[in-house]
Amino acid sequence: MPRSRDEGPHRRCIVTRAERDPDEMIRFVAAPDGTIVPDLRRKLPGRGVWVGASRALVDEAVRRKAFARGLKAQVTVPQTLAGDVEGLLQRDGVQALALANKAGLVVTGFGKVEEAAAAGRVKAIIHAAEAAADGRRKIAQALFRGLGERAAEVDVVEVFAGHDLDLALGRSHVIHAALIAGPGSEGFLARWRRLARYRNGEGGTPPGEEAPGAPRERDLDKHEGAGFEPNE
Repeated sequence: MPRSRDEGPHRRCIVTRAERDPDEMIRFVAAPDGTIVPDLRRKLPGRGVWVGASRALVDEAVRRKAFARGLKAQVTVPQTLAGDVEGLLQRDGVQALALANKAGLVVTGFGKVEEAAAAGRVKAIIHAAEAAADGRRKIAQALFRGLGERAAEVDVVEVFAGHDLDLALGRSHVIHAALIAGPGSEGFLARWRRLARYRNGEGGTPPGEEAPGAPRERDLDKHEGAGFEPNE
């Protein structure tokens, strides 16, 4: 049944056949040479098909040859497609963090991060994936001193390796960082959540069930229109 405009457009996953919000999916199109490519911004021309935003589902779509069936055309599907998508999502997150840094919204250096956390003025704490447990614990304690129970509301980002943080922030050996509230920080957090969902498989959660901590990405690119459209 068509949905109301208030509910917004929904798409159908070519793997699970479940209808989902586009923010919880990834659009794919065929390039002019017939190669399937991800359309993370949902702006590439031509007919597209949608897959729930998880690596497992993209791998399954490749295995089942679901792209050819969904597009009703002969296509070339890279066997590395799921990993390619993850790489693009990661790069997107690194670029968004760089923009937040240029806007003056990122604090680096353990002492400065601990100080910002204790002052209760952070939107998120960022740890390199290889960060030691002791450093994470000390910053968490500082955050609790500053915010008390509200410390649990602060996002903790742990999906980027140290070299990714170095690249984004233009510094060497970045292990801990703090994100201050602002428009740039929201853009980064939206992209971090999308990457985390992709890696954790939350894009495969059945309709009507919300995965624990499942993020939404309302501040990413929007679609107009209403109703269920399986392909667009």
